Amino acid sequence: MKILFAHNNFPGQYRRLIGHIAGMKDVQAATVTLATNQNKFATPKVTFRPHREPKADIHPAVVGIERAVLMGQAAYKSLMDMKKKNGSPDIILAHSGWGAGLFFKDIFPDAKLLNYYEWYYHCHGGDGEFIERARYDANAEIRIRMKNTPILHDLAAQDWGQSPTHFQKSRFPEIFRNNISVLHDGVDTDYFSPAKGAQVKVANGKVLTEKDEVISYVARGMEPYRGFPQFMETVSKLQKIRPNLHVVILGADRIAYGSQLPSGKGMKEPMLEKFEFDHDRLHFMGLQPLEFLRDLFRITSAHIYLTAPFVLSWSMLEAMSTGALIVGSDTEPVRELIDDGKNGLLVDFWNTDALVDRMVSVLENPGEFEHLKSSARNRIVNHYAKDDLLPKYWDMITDVAEGRTPKLNP
Repeated sequence: MKILFAHNNFPGQYRRLIGHIAGMKDVQAATVTLATNQNKFATPKVTFRPHREPKADIHPAVVGIERAVLMGQAAYKSLMDMKKKNGSPDIILAHSGWGAGLFFKDIFPDAKLLNYYEWYYHCHGGDGEFIERARYDANAEIRIRMKNTPILHDLAAQDWGQSPTHFQKSRFPEIFRNNISVLHDGVDTDYFSPAKGAQVKVANGKVLTEKDEVISYVARGMEPYRGFPQFMETVSKLQKIRPNLHVVILGADRIAYGSQLPSGKGMKEPMLEKFEFDHDRLHFMGLQPLEFLRDLFRITSAHIYLTAPFVLSWSMLEAMSTGALIVGSDTEPVRELIDDGKNGLLVDFWNTDALVDRMVSVLENPGEFEHLKSSARNRIVNHYAKDDLLPKYWDMITDVAEGRTPKLNP
């Protein structure tokens, strides 16, 4: 089978799958990705680069559409030589929404198309209004509705779709849901596993272990979508009443999701200016390798994960797998995996006083919550382990490639 992967920042969601198929003798894999992608991977690659940015004087609602078309055009042109040399793939696995796959069915009409869907945007009752705490106006309605245009083209062109969680699938129009399987890409439960004796060295040289009071926060960016302002307010309050508490933060000072700030950075500096902190116990570690992440989850007293009703982060599942106590926001994506009081704790996204109270209880009585940590790991091991999900993933791929209808819930 000849497989073409398409992802602007490959391997992304396909990282585990690539490892699974690496030893398959009858499988040939190649990748099409942005020329700016610096990630290392073993598959042969074709790169593309849009020849210009969207024009400044077009309607704001179609800027994203023009950007997607430019992406698709660049990918199409780059793949023409591949087609001449290697023919058509049997199946294309494409990360939807950015435009690269808009014209795959034109250049490879005989290939099957399996799209990976993360999100479908809604004008009302969605992530944006949740964060803004206000109803969108008419201009925003138009902009957000048009933002789905590349995704709708992908839905129309696909042979099948995949979404990692039931909540994320539920955001797509009902007419398409019977053609989208819910299948997560899985967690390496052997690597992300509990272990005694772990330690992490933070920026000031201090070494933290499971004997210390530690809370952790992990996100791609420091942004409202992942509750960074609420987290920092909580930390400011907690530090005043827990003199031995250390806080370890992993992530870049940028906005990965949502509206960008005028500074072009994330909310680190605004929050440091707004609230008071003991900086000797507040550790910004930037981006770290997986080993650091795993060891942080092994020693943390509680991992705080806050999110708007949006795409669920891998990091929460990896924390659960490692046996960390999750204190999460009572929002739809978190509730899909966390049952309050059974395998984690949930608090209102906006109520920092409630989060402080819950954290004080956790820090003062850690033994009372041990059963939640083991239950969280069991949830991941039993339902999200990559060794169980990857064979199901491969079955879905072969079904689509050979014209069969996959299971909606493999």
